Amino acid sequence: MRHLARLADYCSITNMHTKNLAIVWAPNLLRSKQIESACFSGTAAFMEVRIQSVVVEFILNHVDVLFSSKLSSVIRDGAGVS
Repeated sequence: MRHLARLADYCSITNMHTKNLAIVWAPNLLRSKQIESACFSGTAAFMEVRIQSVVVEFILNHVDVLFSSKLSSVIRDGAGVS
């Protein structure tokens, strides 16, 4: 994710903003067996991919916070508390 966020830093050159990167990468990063099933309609599959891309875009826009060592230690310490 950090790599994709770094790629977004070069959007003025590549035109691959976080939204564009999310659209391209979301189906691979958040693969859904429901979408791949034959019974999933085209419209429903489109909506699912749209949700996936919004999630990936959010992650890319907040990669520094979500993947920071400080947040990891807070989660780790909080997980041990009962």
